[in-house]
Amino acid sequence: MPESIIGDKEFEDIPSIKSKALRINLNENIYGTFAEIGAGQETVRNFFRAGGASGTIAKTMSAYDKDFSDAIYGIEEDGRYVTESRLQKMLTHEFKLIEERINRDKHPNRLFFAFANTVATIDFAKKYKGHGWLGIRYQIDPKEAYNEITLHIRFHENDAQLQQITLGTLGVNLIYGAYYKYDQPNKLLRYLYDHIDKDKIEIDTINFSGPRFAKVDNRLMSLQLIKNGMTDAVMFNPEGHNILPARILYKKNILALRGSFRPVTKVNIDMFERSYEMFLNENRVEKDRTEVIFEITLSNLRAEGEIDEEDFMDRAKLLCSLGHTVMISNFQEYYKLVEYFSRYTKMRMGLAMGVNNLIDIFDEKYYRHLSGGILEAFGKLFFKDLKVYLYPMKDPETGEYITSENLKVHPRMKELYKFFKYNGKVVDITDYKPENMNIFSREVLSMIDKQEDGWEEMLPPGVSEIIKKKRLFNCKAEVEKADNA
Repeated sequence: MPESIIGDKEFEDIPSIKSKALRINLNENIYGTFAEIGAGQETVRNFFRAGGASGTIAKTMSAYDKDFSDAIYGIEEDGRYVTESRLQKMLTHEFKLIEERINRDKHPNRLFFAFANTVATIDFAKKYKGHGWLGIRYQIDPKEAYNEITLHIRFHENDAQLQQITLGTLGVNLIYGAYYKYDQPNKLLRYLYDHIDKDKIEIDTINFSGPRFAKVDNRLMSLQLIKNGMTDAVMFNPEGHNILPARILYKKNILALRGSFRPVTKVNIDMFERSYEMFLNENRVEKDRTEVIFEITLSNLRAEGEIDEEDFMDRAKLLCSLGHTVMISNFQEYYKLVEYFSRYTKMRMGLAMGVNNLIDIFDEKYYRHLSGGILEAFGKLFFKDLKVYLYPMKDPETGEYITSENLKVHPRMKELYKFFKYNGKVVDITDYKPENMNIFSREVLSMIDKQEDGWEEMLPPGVSEIIKKKRLFNCKAEVEKADNA
């Protein structure tokens, strides 16, 4: 039988879930434990059904009862069970048991692993669709320290049994990828969705660690989640680590600033500081329950064509170095950003923006895909407990400061704008620094590229030093590359 005929197209031959599980089972060295809580033993079920599992599965368990689970893994401080902390305790406990109970002298080539998940599927009322944590701690070399991959998922299916099946498929993909795609983490990430439609499940956080992933930057892996359509937003804390959005946004007041931050300038920081002061003075806004998010949209990252990952990293590092939480999203429209935040909180929200951004919000062309047009978008944007804090702009021709009182929107939008302005949904930032009005990111970037003088004074303290160190490092790298050519 011929392998190909006229008219065949190239395609990727994706192994079935049974084939993946069978390949793991037939490897005489891969050996470990499955611990699954909350959605049945759906992952290990695939390995049992594939055949040859006796040499792979050391133990499988599901500590459903909370008291029993606490007795094995300990009690969580927050009393919750579907958490990253719980997953880590499960992986640590199970991996330790394998190392204690299996004699290394007798099995010198064994590659130990511990797979775990802690999951809550959709509730009976179908109000909360559920979420969960999955992870694997494993060895590629028996003499090497273990590696680890952990990820957080959000279910989108409306049936618990379907969610269980999807979870089991994802678990097999994770274990298979961990062993056979560890040297290609970008592909490993994409292969997690083998035999899973992207509208069934969302992966919004992933972290790699261990010797095999020493060169993997988890922030770049998070960017891949958005590029591949696996999630709509990812977040990094001021230390530059991936964080679960739900963990930081849950029941919080949120102030968001959107921009390219290329680079972050004194205008950005002044806008943040002034809007933050105003936001904290709002009713029912407490400082210790308020999060400030610096958001960059994927469209901003694509401003120069394809996404420049190095450029992305530079921007994220600069913002994190200033002590800010950074969010990368796929939300071109502001109402989608507000909808996203509304998943996690019903408390007050604020958007800090410049005049041009507000004028764009009132441009109908951005809402033609909605059946209700701009009214539908504004209903989603402003029906929440939200305010826009407007940073003024200096007209380069007249020298006049443009605020919410004198900005011009399309004539058809004038009355709609007046409605939101009258109801206090748009407020001016008045205590701004006029000397910053002539600072524009694109001009600063041009000055840096042309090595002109004076750009340092336009940036917050410390930022220029970071940029100069980066440029010096790149220059040295280019010289070394030329010397080696």
